[in-house]
Amino acid sequence: MIIGIDVGGSTTKIVGIDGGALKAPQFIRADDPVTSLFGAFGKYIYDNHIALPDVEHVMLTGVGSAYIDSDLYGLPTTKVDEFKANALGARYGSGLDRMIVVSMGTGTSFIKVDGENMEHLGGMAIGGGTLQGLSRILFKTHDIRQVMSMSMNGDVSAVDLQIGDISREEIPGLPYSATASNFGKAEANASQNDIAAGLVNMILQAIGSAANFVARNTEIKDFVLIGNLSMLPQCRPTFDRIAELYGIRFHIPEYREYRTALGAALSWRV
Repeated sequence: MIIGIDVGGSTTKIVGIDGGALKAPQFIRADDPVTSLFGAFGKYIYDNHIALPDVEHVMLTGVGSAYIDSDLYGLPTTKVDEFKANALGARYGSGLDRMIVVSMGTGTSFIKVDGENMEHLGGMAIGGGTLQGLSRILFKTHDIRQVMSMSMNGDVSAVDLQIGDISREEIPGLPYSATASNFGKAEANASQNDIAAGLVNMILQAIGSAANFVARNTEIKDFVLIGNLSMLPQCRPTFDRIAELYGIRFHIPEYREYRTALGAALSWRV
């Protein structure tokens, strides 16, 4: 078995590749990356009844992997570039040879995959960290599940200025429901639910539009979304609207939150 581990600042994700098949992905939270890593690894091998001699290699990636300077439990351990792990994980089972990987974590990165060539195109400082930080300021909570519940009960049209608000006639290529300005219609007495809906919408729209602009010179029309932020229930409908607007395609794979750890494991043979 090859084990891939994506070590974040406080969250670690771990998957195994056994006989070419993905095995029981898991994640764990802790106060620091080292505790998170060792806790995730110990829990993973215990829960899945894995003996240490059955593990051929451990592949580490993510910002927290920089804190690890030795082999894990005496097992051969190698660090993997995170962008390469993102690309390999997103490509797994996609059936796509050319794509832009949109890794939606604390921030967002864009990686071009063209056959065996993988290139980091850049990134933006908007992502899950933005949602967490603004939620603490606006709603006095760091519980993203609470914010998600609020946003699902909110009305984004109550805070966002839409094309239908400023134009009597539909503009070619821009439906009345298209956003003209995020929070452009918000009032001081806007409900918390509507603000939450507008916040999630703004972050997802910013990422989707940036992905399209980044890929303009590549002629690639397929985008694969991975990372924690792609788990938001609004992700699919929001990106479907962006896809229709720009004539592109967004793919959201199974186990999308574990794709970087998966890519780390897959990189052992690459």
